[in-house]
Amino acid sequence: MSPEPVPTQTPPPATAADGEPCGQAVLDDLVALLDLERLEDNLFRGVSPPVTLPRVFGGQVAGQALVAAGRTVPEDRPVHSLHAYFIRPGDPSIPIVYETERVRDGRSFTTRRVLAIQRGEAIFSLSASFQLEQQGLVHTEPMPTGVPAPDEVDDLGARALRGDGGWLADLPRPLDIRLIDEPVWSPHRTGASDEPIRLWLRADGRLPDNDLLHVCLLTYASDLTLLGSVLARHDASAAHPQMASLDHAMWFHQPFRADEWLLYTCYSPAASGGRGLAGGRFFGADGRLVATTMQEGLVRVPGTHR
Repeated sequence: MSPEPVPTQTPPPATAADGEPCGQAVLDDLVALLDLERLEDNLFRGVSPPVTLPRVFGGQVAGQALVAAGRTVPEDRPVHSLHAYFIRPGDPSIPIVYETERVRDGRSFTTRRVLAIQRGEAIFSLSASFQLEQQGLVHTEPMPTGVPAPDEVDDLGARALRGDGGWLADLPRPLDIRLIDEPVWSPHRTGASDEPIRLWLRADGRLPDNDLLHVCLLTYASDLTLLGSVLARHDASAAHPQMASLDHAMWFHQPFRADEWLLYTCYSPAASGGRGLAGGRFFGADGRLVATTMQEGLVRVPGTHR
């Protein structure tokens, strides 16, 4: 049977008071975006949303690649880590083919590699490891104290209305994002800071009970604000830097739901050579550290590189 045609039109999504799409309808669009078309046993195809950035958003291709890997693994083996490289900018106007390699199926661990391909060239590569659920030692880093509750800080829609929603304001919003600290794009941010950027986030609606989907949606979300923490340590946000993700890694420690509040803290420990390193931690509202991420990105500020 031949593959189904790639959809070329999407019904218009629901909009918020500021006129930008948000809510359950847009979340459903994101869930559909992560529901890849299976071409063969190890071959999948994904598309980009009709309203998008000039190049494919890194969180999208990472989330879709993880879906491709997870679709070849038994459901009783959740993913515990991923390591990925962004190789070329993706073109959002054409489909992405995800080629999955079944590297190893062991008694406890399963390893997969995925190549995302456009026009015959790799744009992204991912390795992911899945583990049969087992018992063992349990401890986590404590959640930061003194953090305002989600309903005590503005959501992204409120920021967009007053003109400081940044690059996220012009895109559909499948996530409810509550920024605790002033983001690097905000005109209200004053100077450099060695403090982490903190925000609450969750899916803006209800998600199906599918563990892989929740992990893939968190992978999507992890790329939204991470590199901004590099600029936060410098007074450079007004210089219009060139920024792009180079690699990305995540570790998933404990089960969670992406449609329940998660505290995301982002901090950059180092920058040099036109690159910045950023780390992020996701805490559940109950205080558990549920996931950790690291990313290195290209960060070129005019006048500071040769």
